[in-house]
Order: sequence, then C-alpha cells, then structure tokens
Amino acid sequence: MSKELTHFIGGQHVQGTSGRFCDVTNPNTGEVTGRTPLASLSEMQAAVKVAANAFPDWAATNPQRRARVMFEFKRLLEDNMQELAEMLSAEHGKVIADSKGDVQRGLEVIEFACGIPHLMKGEFTEGAGPGIDMYSIRQPLGVVAGITPFNFPAMIPMWMFGVAIACGNTFICKPSEKDPSLPIRLAELFMEAGAPAGVLNVVNGDKEAVDAILTDPTIQAVSFVGSSNIAQYVYATGAAHGKRVQAMGGAKNHAIIMPDADMDQVVNDLIGAGYGSAGERCMAISVAVPVGEETADRLIEKLVPRVQALKVGPSTAADSDYGPVISKAHLDKVEGYIDLGVKEGAKLLVDGRGFKLQGYENGYFMGGSLFDHVTDDMKIYKDEIFGPVLSVVRAKTFEEAAELPTKHEYGNGVAIFTRDGDAARSFASRVQVGMVGINVPIPVPLAYHSFGGWKRSAFGDTNQHGTEGVKFWTKIKTVTSRWPSGGVKEGSSFVIPTMK
Repeated sequence: MSKELTHFIGGQHVQGTSGRFCDVTNPNTGEVTGRTPLASLSEMQAAVKVAANAFPDWAATNPQRRARVMFEFKRLLEDNMQELAEMLSAEHGKVIADSKGDVQRGLEVIEFACGIPHLMKGEFTEGAGPGIDMYSIRQPLGVVAGITPFNFPAMIPMWMFGVAIACGNTFICKPSEKDPSLPIRLAELFMEAGAPAGVLNVVNGDKEAVDAILTDPTIQAVSFVGSSNIAQYVYATGAAHGKRVQAMGGAKNHAIIMPDADMDQVVNDLIGAGYGSAGERCMAISVAVPVGEETADRLIEKLVPRVQALKVGPSTAADSDYGPVISKAHLDKVEGYIDLGVKEGAKLLVDGRGFKLQGYENGYFMGGSLFDHVTDDMKIYKDEIFGPVLSVVRAKTFEEAAELPTKHEYGNGVAIFTRDGDAARSFASRVQVGMVGINVPIPVPLAYHSFGGWKRSAFGDTNQHGTEGVKFWTKIKTVTSRWPSGGVKEGSSFVIPTMK
C-alpha cells in the first residue's frame, strides 16, 4: 500500500504543500510504496528559517553537551540497526547485510563526532609580543545543508550532519527522492537522542529544492555527493552565491593487478568490490587492469566462473550476493552501456542483460557482466556505468597500467594488488587519485581520516569527515589581546606591528 511521505522540520513531520510528488518504489518488486513530496522554494525557505532560529542556542551549547547527544544517537542507531537496514533495503534494494554496513559506516562518523570537545579546541600563544597573547578558536558557520545521493541513504547523510551539527551548526538534509524514508528516520532518532527541534531538518525535493539551497543567503555551506556534472553545477552555483561548497562527483575506479599478486585474493576482492550493492557505489571497482597477457589470462580464467556464479536475489534473502538496481530507468541505462560495449568491440564474456528472477519478475534485477579487451578510447571505459559491470583493460607494462587511472578524468579511488613493496610505494606516491588501496579493493578511509577524490571526482578544497570535515563546517577566528601594565604609552605608531 502506497503511503504519502513527509518532510521533517523543527522536530515534526510536515506535509508537503507544493502539490508535486514523485513515486518511491521497492526495487525488488517494482511496486510503488510511497510518494515523496517535492519541496517548493517557499517550503525550503520556511525550513531554513526554523534552522536559523535554532542556531543561536545550539551554537551556545557547550561541546561536551553536544557530544552527549552524539553518544545517545550512536546508541539508538545500534539499538535500531535491524529496523534501519530493512527500511533502507526496501527502498534502495541493497541486501540487508550491506544495508547494515551502510548504517555502520555512518555510525562511525557519529563516533568520531563524539570527540568534538577535543576537535574544536583552538591554539594559544602566551607572550606573542610585549604583554600580548594570541589565540585561535573555531566557531560554527550557522545554517548549513547537505544534498545526498540514493546509493548511501544512511552513511552519507551522517557523514555530513554528524560533524556539522557536532560543531554547533544547524542542518538541512535534502536526501534523494528515490529513498527518503531512512534520512527522516535518522532525524527522528536524533531528536530522541536529545537534539533540540530545528537542529536537524529533512526536506525532500528535486532540482527546485537544490537550487533553493544553493541560492538562499542564510545557508552558509553546502556538501554534495552525486554525479560529476551535477557536482560541478552545485559547486559553481553555491560558490557564486558566497557559500562554502564541497561537491563529490563520479568515479571510475581501477584495480591494477601485478604479475606477482595473489590471484585468488584478487578475484575475491574484485567480485565483492565490483558487484557488491549491484555496483552502485562511487568506490566500486569497475576497471581491472592486469599487467601482462599471462596475468590477464589467469585473471580471466578465475574471474569468469565467479561472475557466472553470482547469486542475484531479493534484498531480504540472506544468501543474495546483491539485489536489484535502484530503478527501471537505471536498469535500462546500465543494460544500454552493455549494448554499447558490444558495439564498441569489447569482448562480453558474461552477459547480465535480461535477467529475470522467479517471483520478482517486475523487479529491477540484472546479472553480473564482464568485459575483456576493453580499451581506453571506449565509452564504457570513460563513463561511470554505476552497475554490476566490470571491464578488463589489459596493460603490457606497469608504467602503462599506472598511467590509466592518472589520465582518467575521474580520480576517486584506485587499488594495486602486488607483493612488491617498491611497486606499491611508487604507485601510491605518483598516481593522481585521491584514495589509494594497496591490496585493499575499496580504500574508503575510516571516519577519523577523510574521504575525497581528485579531478572531476571532487569540487572544492576540503574533504568529507575527519578533521577535514571539522575545518569545513567551522570558521577560524584569531584573537590578539593586550593587557598593558605600567600605564599608557604616549603617541601613536603608524608602522605595521612586527616582531622585529
């Protein structure tokens, strides 16, 4: 039965008033399960006003008390893990175990944010000059916002609002309209954890809501994760309106496989990193680059049967390797790329098109696909497919293999598989990619480090979460103070102060 979803503003569920909606479907069945209200400019402005009213008191709340809210929110996430995972899977389609990983990765940023009393500490210099002390402090920006994608409806919102709110900001989350229920549930739990009304708000919408965020003069900073073209638009528009912006875009993540690599481990890792969550991850491995024909042949020999054996099933089945993709439109898009790859001359070794699952014939399922002999001038190599499709690009030498991720327009993640420490060290140092794995297929940094790519994978200078996140969501203020003793000196100085 279809339900009408709401916004969550000022601690309350708020019905949409724009009259515009979009359907929410269960990707396992194709069934419409809800309608998402799409906010108008006036609705977004009303939410911003609520967040602005909540900001002064929240910013004045000491960091230790803000951390206590984070501790309680962490406990509630753990206590409600199963419910959250099931809710996520029902709208996204990823399997329950993967949905729990989605929530857990967000929870780990909340754990990091529990340390905000330490993270917000400034610096102090006593006696910087005669009778002069100097110190710096970090202060929150005000009302800030996050625009989050469909593929991680728990993790990425928490990446953003966890650090932002801990720093003393109030937050507006604009989640994907495809799977909005979980972000709203997170906001409910955040209120239950003790956050004041208006500190975390969820406003559903499409481009109209995005543009309202990017142009509203009250919103001071915006974080975005999505495709590169939209990321560039978000960055340019937000910056043009005087906002601090970080915008994470697309990816084409390579795995370099050296001749000395443990091929069984490589195949295990490629199967998980390439096909997990139906390939709908910005850190998915989508290009395997074996070095040398003999390495490539060994890889293909082991990889083909593993791709053929992938168990595609409903997200609720414990033995499913992965579930459906997010929508019928996305299914058609991914299958269209497979059609294109065949036309471009790549060798399709495993074909996942036309996959049907008994009892779920209307679901958005597709089998794993594997291309060999892909070249760097093919569109299937250049574009982010965002589906269960792995391309093998054969390289003659290490130098040729290492150049591929460096030359690609995307620079999110990359991995190298080798037993050679010198090769790994050289590769990690010189490759023009933001996150590097050495015998690690998905090098997503832990919460106390930071996440961010290079080139068209990221726009802006500051990464997600970690201490980079604290820097992004705060502004630094430096105070120079003088308490002179011995009376006031006569005369004025017209020379700029120095320490000479």
